[in-house]
Amino acid sequence: MITFPNAKINLGLNIVEKRPDGYHNLETIFYPINLQDALEVNRMENSQVPYKLRVSGTAIEGSPEENLVVKAYNLLREKYELAPVDIHLYKHIPMGAGLGGGSADGAFMIKVLNEKFRLGLSIEEMESYAAQLGADCAFFIQNQPVFATGIGNVFERIRLSLASYRLVLVKPNISVSTKEAYANIQPKRPEVSLKEIVQQPVETWATCMKNDFEDNVFKLYPEIAAIKDKMYDLGAVYASMSGSGSAVFGLFKEKIENVDEKFAGYFCRQREMI
Repeated sequence: MITFPNAKINLGLNIVEKRPDGYHNLETIFYPINLQDALEVNRMENSQVPYKLRVSGTAIEGSPEENLVVKAYNLLREKYELAPVDIHLYKHIPMGAGLGGGSADGAFMIKVLNEKFRLGLSIEEMESYAAQLGADCAFFIQNQPVFATGIGNVFERIRLSLASYRLVLVKPNISVSTKEAYANIQPKRPEVSLKEIVQQPVETWATCMKNDFEDNVFKLYPEIAAIKDKMYDLGAVYASMSGSGSAVFGLFKEKIENVDEKFAGYFCRQREMI
């Protein structure tokens, strides 16, 4: 059985307060995009080990036990009698980019196992398991635009379609650490919530929608700021860094010709929006 975990972008991101546990509450809009990994799961007969993991495409650091697809399998295996599985993960979504690729892989693994082994899990049950893997993992169970609050783990469905726009996604060879992204952050509740802003015409977003991580990250990595500026130079209606990662996206009304040449040397993809 094969499935294709997709990435997401953050439409704006506000850090609203610091929590007693040291984490920060935020608000953001998660929106799924048409950039995918590939995940194949097959039964292994007469195997002496519970799973085998093969990873191709972009290399992933760390042991197999740290991979979210394996964590998802082990999580369900604690409660259900799952047969041994052979897992092949093809990584295409850039890592450390703020695109949620690892979270998507873990969530889609839960959905695949539920279908393959006929576990009968409800949407709510799958979301509950996914939430144990990471704050944003549960988003990928339903994979629909949401207004996210808490630490990015409380979701409220919103009505939003960007299907009439094209996405240009660019990631330089830079990884932004969480510590760097949060450096000098001063939490503040916005005067107007993203939940309201996102219902305004997309053409207005550039003047009222903000990613609070950009100020710190752009000072540390002017190269990322330059990518965002170039998006607007090319005619983007709205452009932003996604989450706390290094990927920058732009929403365009028309196809951008020779976009790979314009962002030569970077990971660059142009897609129709979902």
